[in-house]
Amino acid sequence: MEMNLQNFLLKVISLTLILALLYWLPIPGIRASSEAGNLMYWFLVAFLDVLVLSYMIVNSKWGGWKLVLATFAVFYGITTFLTQIETVVFLTYFEEIIPTEMIPKLFVEGFIVAAVFSPIAVALHNKMEETPQGPAKEFSLPLKTWIWKLLLIGIAYMVIYTVFGALVFKPLAGKAFDEYYANLQMPAWILPFQILRGIVWGLLAIPIVKMIDEWKKARLAVALLYSVLMAGLLLLPNPYMPDVIRRAHFVEVLLSNFLFGWFVVTILHWRYER
Repeated sequence: MEMNLQNFLLKVISLTLILALLYWLPIPGIRASSEAGNLMYWFLVAFLDVLVLSYMIVNSKWGGWKLVLATFAVFYGITTFLTQIETVVFLTYFEEIIPTEMIPKLFVEGFIVAAVFSPIAVALHNKMEETPQGPAKEFSLPLKTWIWKLLLIGIAYMVIYTVFGALVFKPLAGKAFDEYYANLQMPAWILPFQILRGIVWGLLAIPIVKMIDEWKKARLAVALLYSVLMAGLLLLPNPYMPDVIRRAHFVEVLLSNFLFGWFVVTILHWRYER
C-alpha cells in the first residue's frame, strides 16, 4: 500500500512537471514567453490539475485511446471551452479588457496543452492498454431520460451560477465589483445561455460516470474536476482581472462548481436501476 502511494505520488510529480512546462513554455504564433507568467504559479496550478485528473484516470475501468479521448474532452472542455465561451458571449464588454485577437489563440492554446498532456497522463498511469469489460453493466439511460436529466442539470447550473454570483462573488468583490463591471449589461438571454452551458457541463460528466463504476467515486471525481480545473486558473495573476476580482471569483467558482458537480452525478444516478 505504501509503495503504491509512493508510486502514485512519483507519477503525479512527473506529470506536474510536464503540465507546468506545457502551460509555461512559449508556443510559436500562439503564446509568447512574456505572456506565460511565473513558472512557480504554473507548478501550483498544474499540481492541482494533475491530482484531480489522476483520480479520474486511476479509478477508470477504461483504458487506451478511449480513456485518452475522454481525458482530453474533460480537460479541454472545462479549462478552455466552458471558460472561453463565456468570454466570447461577453466580448462586447470584455473587448476593452481582453484583445479580441487573443480569444482564438486561447482556444488553440488549450487544445494543444490538452492534446499533448492527455496521452502522457494515461500512459504514465499504465492505462494505455485496453482493459476487458467485466460483468458490470456500463452506466446507461434511455434517450428520454438523458434529455430530461440534462435539462434538469442545465436549470440547476443556472440557479447555482446566479445564487453564488449574487451571494458569494459580489459581496467578496465589494466595491471592486462595481468598478470592474461598471459597463456590463446582462443580455436578456443570459439565463437560457447558462442553462445551455449547464447542459454542456452535464455532457462532460457522462464519460466519467460511464468509466467509474462506483457512483460515489464518480460523484467525487466530477465535483473535483468541475471545481479544481476551472478555479485553478484563477490562482494566477493576470493583466485582465484585478486581484480582488480574481480571488472573489476563485472562491465562488471553487464552491459553486464543487456543489454543482456533486448534484450532476446525483441527478444522473437518481432513480437509476442497474
